[in-house]
Amino acid sequence: MIRKRLRILWLVLLLGSLLTLPLRAAAQDPAQPLNLRQTIDEALQANLGLQRSKEEVQAAQATKKARRAEFLPNVNVTYSLTHRDVEQSQKAFGLPGTPDFVVRPQDEYAFVTTFTQPIFTGFALINQYKIASLGLNVAEFNEKVTRQDVILDAKNAYFSVLKTQKLVDIAKQTVKNIAAQKEVAENFYQVGMSPLNELLQAQVELANAKQDQIVAQNNLEIAKSQFNTILRRPINAPVAIEDILDYRPYAKNIDESLSMANRNRLEIKVADLEIEIAEKDVKLAQRDYVPSINLKWTGTNLGTDYRVNGGEGISDSSFWNVQAVASWDIWAWGKTYYGMKEKLSRLSQAKLRKTEILDNINLEVKQAYLRTKEAEENITTIEKAIEQARENFRINEERYKEQVATTTDVLDAQTLLARTMTNYFNALYDFKIAKATLHRAMGQEVLE
Repeated sequence: MIRKRLRILWLVLLLGSLLTLPLRAAAQDPAQPLNLRQTIDEALQANLGLQRSKEEVQAAQATKKARRAEFLPNVNVTYSLTHRDVEQSQKAFGLPGTPDFVVRPQDEYAFVTTFTQPIFTGFALINQYKIASLGLNVAEFNEKVTRQDVILDAKNAYFSVLKTQKLVDIAKQTVKNIAAQKEVAENFYQVGMSPLNELLQAQVELANAKQDQIVAQNNLEIAKSQFNTILRRPINAPVAIEDILDYRPYAKNIDESLSMANRNRLEIKVADLEIEIAEKDVKLAQRDYVPSINLKWTGTNLGTDYRVNGGEGISDSSFWNVQAVASWDIWAWGKTYYGMKEKLSRLSQAKLRKTEILDNINLEVKQAYLRTKEAEENITTIEKAIEQARENFRINEERYKEQVATTTDVLDAQTLLARTMTNYFNALYDFKIAKATLHRAMGQEVLE
């Protein structure tokens, strides 16, 4: 009876495991391949440099608010205790026999409240606020610049993986073709239809092809590691991405590309802002040439105990006063003069930096444009040669089988086919990378 129950239980468990098998298989299905847009989105979310740029924007916002607060009155509160060695007292009216009264108590508590309102600071406060506002604009533009750099890095990593995958496929096909040729040459040699040197040549070429395949495979692994690093994934995580074989020629000419770069590049806007900041720094340095004026209100409470509500020896326990204070450092041993010279030099540096940035941008656009056009022309040229190379390889294979061609002819045709396919995919993905670089050089944010 017990054996029968155990057998029934075993059957139930087996049936349950079979029913859950499809569910487990479904849960273990691999993820769908990433497309280019998904890759860019994931890179933007994971990039630490972009996160730092966002933190810099928040810091600049806080600095701007702090500078704005300096226009408002400053409130200071002081609570103090003064303990003297002895209590001071004197006779009433200075007459002998009259009782003593306390002039200055031994312990004196003071609670002082001070409101200070800047009236005129040589335009220092307004210039500091404008500098902070410009600094916020610079931080926001730098965040966008970092975003564009991340997009370009993601595109480069994406197309590099696709290119190296194609080169691995070509290397594998080359090994397969040469291995097949080696088998044919070996069979011909064994029946005395071809000399030994043709077999040896095929064996050597097969060894070389296998070595090229190993190199191509390692290059693919490196490209995948770089892809995972851009997306901040584990470096050995599997990479599955969608292939992009189509391409659209680049239509703009070099003058249009340069003009667009000069309009769109955020680095130029940042350079302009840095010039404005340097100009405001010059005005800020001029504050020392004029006096500063503050309005100051002070309220004081005195007492002989911690409650500061008067006591013996304190004639006036609560009083206030208002002061208008003007201060001016009329001599500082050239500090003001040299400080101004420094700010003027900083302004000249900012203007020179903008000129340098413009020169570098024009060079970047020209280089990216030429690489794009070069790859585009190579694609058009090589597309026509691919079918010719395939047909040439097929013909030489058939001719060798008919013993009207040599192993050298077949291997040369295979080498030509592999080189043509390699050149095509190099041109195709180099075009995509160059076009992405050109978009970045022109300040365009293209996500596909």
